[in-house]
Amino acid sequence: MVLKIIGAVIVIWLAFSLIGFIFKAVGTLLVVAAVATLGVVAYGAIKGKSGNRQIRG
Repeated sequence: MVLKIIGAVIVIWLAFSLIGFIFKAVGTLLVVAAVATLGVVAYGAIKGKSGNRQIRG
């Protein structure tokens, strides 16, 4: 009985560790994606020439 309880505690601990790792990885990926997006937007703003684009019918 004690071994089953210890086993369950270990399984729950491993599950929470895995969930924590996944959230940490997703958070890191969100930060990287935000920085990359800001870089692309800044590059587009510096490169410019979007004012010359017109839709001609």
